[in-house]
Amino acid sequence: MESVIIIIFVMGYLAITLEHNIKLDKLIPALIMMAVCWALVALGVDNFTNWFDSSQHSLVEGFGTMLHEDKLHLVEETLLHHLGKTAEILVFLLGAMTIVEIIDYFDGFSTIKSFIKTKKKTKILWIFSILAFILSAIIDNLTATIVLISILQKIVKNREERIWFAGLIIIAANAGGAWSPIGDVTTTMLWIGKKVTTLKLIEYLLIPSLLCMVVPAFIASFLPAFKGEIDFEEENDKPKSPHSGRMLYLGLGAIVFVPIFKTITHLPPYVGMMLSLAVVATFAEIYSNSKFSISSIEGEEAEEHAMGAHHSPVHASLSKIEMPSILFFLGILMAVAALESLGILFNFASTLQETVPMMGTEMHAAGTAGVSDLVVMLLGVGSAVIDNVPLVAASLGMFSEPIDNELWHFIAFSAGTGGSMLIIGSAAGVVAMGMEKIDFFWYLKKISWLALIGFVVGSATFMITRTLF
Repeated sequence: MESVIIIIFVMGYLAITLEHNIKLDKLIPALIMMAVCWALVALGVDNFTNWFDSSQHSLVEGFGTMLHEDKLHLVEETLLHHLGKTAEILVFLLGAMTIVEIIDYFDGFSTIKSFIKTKKKTKILWIFSILAFILSAIIDNLTATIVLISILQKIVKNREERIWFAGLIIIAANAGGAWSPIGDVTTTMLWIGKKVTTLKLIEYLLIPSLLCMVVPAFIASFLPAFKGEIDFEEENDKPKSPHSGRMLYLGLGAIVFVPIFKTITHLPPYVGMMLSLAVVATFAEIYSNSKFSISSIEGEEAEEHAMGAHHSPVHASLSKIEMPSILFFLGILMAVAALESLGILFNFASTLQETVPMMGTEMHAAGTAGVSDLVVMLLGVGSAVIDNVPLVAASLGMFSEPIDNELWHFIAFSAGTGGSMLIIGSAAGVVAMGMEKIDFFWYLKKISWLALIGFVVGSATFMITRTLF
C-alpha cells in the first residue's frame, strides 16, 4: 500500500511540474493527490507497521499491534494536527495577500514608480534589483515580482529589452525572500514550523542572500543587453488616491510588525498578521469613506464603486485574492503530511544521510549526525526543477534538528534561491513567465547561468560565515 501511495504522490508531483505542458492548473493534481493519499492511508491502515508522530517527531511504538479502531483514531488525530499546522500558514498568507491588495486598491505602489528618474539601463537594472530584494523581504517574492514587473511595463516599452530586466528581478526577488521570515512561502513554513527565528534567519542569510543578488546583477551590468539608455516618455498616469503613499507605508509597516508581535507575545504569526490586517483595514475604510476620490477608479470598477457594489476596500481586496495558490498549498502540504505520517520521509532521510558523504556540516546539538552540505544544495537544485514548497515540506518531516540549527537556515537559502535557476522553479519565475510570456529556453540560455552563479556564491558564503553565528 505504501508503494501505491508513493506512486500517486510522484504522479501528482509530475502533473504539478508539467502544468504548462498538460494545460492543467497545479491546484487540481495537488488536491487530488492529497485526497487520494489520505483515503488510501485510511483504507489500508491495518497494513502499515509504522506511524510517525509529528508532534513528538518520532515513530509511534507498537503501532503495528494496535487495534483497528485505535489506528483510525490516530489517523484522525494526525490529520487534524496537520490541518491545523497547514491552516496557520494559509491564514497567514491570506492576511498578507489582503494587505497587499488593499495597498494596491489605493494605488500605493505607484509611489515606487516615482523613484525612477533615470533612463540608463544599468541604473534601472540596479534600481529594480535592489527594490526587488527589499520589497520581497517585506511583501514576499511573488507579490514583489508582480508589482515590479507591472511598474517595469510602464517604463520599458520594448518587450525584448524588458524580459532581461524581468529575469534579474526574479533572481533578486528570490534572494530577498530567503532571508526574511515573510519573504517566501518556504521560509514562512520553516518560521511557523519553529525551525528558524527571525533574528537568526537574518544573521545567517542576509549576507549570502545579498551576494546572491549583487553578483548576478554586477555581471549582468556588463552584458550588451544592459548597455545604453531606455527610450521612454513620461506618462500621465491615472489620478492616484491622495492616500496612496500613506497606505503603502502603513501596509508595509503592518507586515513588518508581524515578526515583532511574535517575538513579544510568542503567539503564532497568523495572530499578528490578523491584527495587522485589522489595523490596515480600519484606515482603509476611514480613508475610503472620507476623501478617497472616485476619479481614481476607472471603467467598470468606477461604476461598481458608484453603485455600492464595492463599497468597502476590504471586500474589493478580498475578491482579488489568489485562491488557487491557497488551495494548491493546502493540497501539497497535506499530501506531504500523508507521506510523513507513514514514516516514509523519516526513513528516506536516514537513507539519504547514510548514502551521501558528509561534507563538513556539523550540527550544534551534541551527538547529532551532520547533514551533508551536498544534500542541502541538491535540495536547492531540485527546487528549480520541482516546486520548492513540497521539497521544504518534505524536509520538515525528514530532519529533526532543533530550532535555529544551521541546517534549517541553509535549507531556507537553498530552496528560496535555487528556484531561480529555471523559470518554472519559483513562484516569482512562474508569474513573470505569465506576465511577460517569457520562453522557458530563452530563460535557460540567458538567465539561468547568472542565477547559478548567485546560488553558488551565496552557498559558499553561507558555509564560510556560519561559523560566526
